[in-house]
Amino acid sequence: MPYTDPGRPPLASASAYLWWVARGQAGLVARCVAWSTAAFVSAAVLPYLLGRAIDTGLDHGADAALWRPVLLLLGVGVFGAVANVIEHRRLVEGWIRSAFRSSQLLGHHVTRTGDAVTAELPTGEVVATVASDSLRVGEVFWIVPRLVGAIAAYAVVAVLMLQASVALGVAVLVGLPAVAAILALVVKPLSSREAAQRAAAGRLTTFGADTVSGLRILRGIGGEEVFAERYREQSQKVRRAGVRVAQTESVLDALKALLPGLFLAGVVWYGAHLALAGTITPGELVTFFGYAAFLTQPLDVATEALRILTRAVVGVRRILRVLSVPPTGADTREHPLDLASRDTAQPAPSLSDEESGLEVPAGRLTALVSHDPDESAAVALRLGLLGAGHDATRVRLDGVPLAHLGLAEVRRRVVVAESTPHLFTGSLRDELDVRGGTDDAARLAALHVADAHDVLDSVPDGLDGHVTEKGRSLSGGQRQRLALARALLTEAEVLVLVEPTSAVDAHTEARIAERLAAARTGRTTVVVTASPLVLDHVDHVALLDGGRVVAEGGHRELMDRGDLASRRYRSVVSRAAADDAEAERALDTARTLDTARTLDEDHTREEDDRATAHR
Repeated sequence: MPYTDPGRPPLASASAYLWWVARGQAGLVARCVAWSTAAFVSAAVLPYLLGRAIDTGLDHGADAALWRPVLLLLGVGVFGAVANVIEHRRLVEGWIRSAFRSSQLLGHHVTRTGDAVTAELPTGEVVATVASDSLRVGEVFWIVPRLVGAIAAYAVVAVLMLQASVALGVAVLVGLPAVAAILALVVKPLSSREAAQRAAAGRLTTFGADTVSGLRILRGIGGEEVFAERYREQSQKVRRAGVRVAQTESVLDALKALLPGLFLAGVVWYGAHLALAGTITPGELVTFFGYAAFLTQPLDVATEALRILTRAVVGVRRILRVLSVPPTGADTREHPLDLASRDTAQPAPSLSDEESGLEVPAGRLTALVSHDPDESAAVALRLGLLGAGHDATRVRLDGVPLAHLGLAEVRRRVVVAESTPHLFTGSLRDELDVRGGTDDAARLAALHVADAHDVLDSVPDGLDGHVTEKGRSLSGGQRQRLALARALLTEAEVLVLVEPTSAVDAHTEARIAERLAAARTGRTTVVVTASPLVLDHVDHVALLDGGRVVAEGGHRELMDRGDLASRRYRSVVSRAAADDAEAERALDTARTLDTARTLDEDHTREEDDRATAHR
């Protein structure tokens, strides 16, 4: 673990899914069943051997005839101890493999669904399914081998008891199922209460996720107290549901101790009467007492199996709900691109989007400009099959619909770097190399293109330095430039950058634009931007208006044309230029103030030094 490919399970029913998991680890399941059967049967034989030893001692005394059953009893006991150790190890392995295979399967599927999964299911439901319901699958592969072993031991005991005394054997074999039936009556309400508690906990997780994600907005409108109260109310519902589950579990646990105890007392009483009547020997009485005591273990396993399987079916149904959400785009390869057949004169693939009419030339640096940044960002995300609600057949890579390539192939060949960078905990070296196999020289080169050498200085130990969660120790501009370097290191055939320089000053933006154009020469690149500093270095510009491309050409060409689209383009670019100029003036003002403050502090120190010397 983790599995290279967790597989594709059937989604028809919970039983079909569990059977699929079992087939995936058939050898391990077989070993678990074998060792569980050995452990239970060896424990079941011990009362029989003990009774034989007692009768032999009473009949022949402590002579050589007694050693044989005693040694046999010792051997079976040692074997049972070893079998229990191995059984436990195999059961834990089966539990872990089945649980984490389901968890990995869910995680992989959620990453392929994009926003579709949260559109279908609440976030809390998805989180609870990954964190909780996958563990229910593991519990099944913990209890089922033990249940098989318990049933085998029950059958062995039944044969041995009926051979010794039909009356007492029937009493034991009929009495235990009756006790199990009574306990099963408690399991059904317990399962319904557990399902209610699970649903309430899922809603609580959803409340928490929604509140945390919107905390800044809630504080802005003064609504955090309202949502905190809602979370408090839901948490109390979860607590009350948990108390109801605990109450039912306490009743079940009490009955599991009481009913087998009463049954055991009845067996001893009845067996004592048979022994006094001479129907059974004293050794057989001890044997039947041992059988009755032992059979409480299969009874306990059967009760626990009923509860676990009922709970697992509920959990697997929730897993299937998540897995039933279709992934973003197809994940098949109906018409895979034959890279070997591509014309060698074409250094990189072209990209097109029928919905917007965008045509991205092969091997060119294309800018996507719009007066509405969200509009151009939506097109950019669509180019990499990110987000929900779009038709993957209308985006084409070298004329082939992305839906026919399969999502894994699209992710490999088309990389979309969003405007809001997501950084993870770890070393700076690992943060940059998300696909593996990159050397330090390439990392430093990517940092140079992104003008992010200051990140090396701000992180102790350079590339070996630690990046905190979400890059909190870095500024917004540093996080953005680090994300740009990371995107460049993927060496994607098609790289889509959404506002990659929005958080940097004009001088840095100009350097990045120049270096980016040089670094991506001959490869297909799309940049969503309206900055004239970036547009000066692109090969091709597409202007969006109302979700459609209304003008195309070079940056200078679009600036100089006199048609309506050109005026629209100039208004967008001029507004961006004005914003950049205003930001630059603010930056220059801040620098001037810092310089004046520094000179004033130096002048003050000089006067203090002269006064000190005079004194």
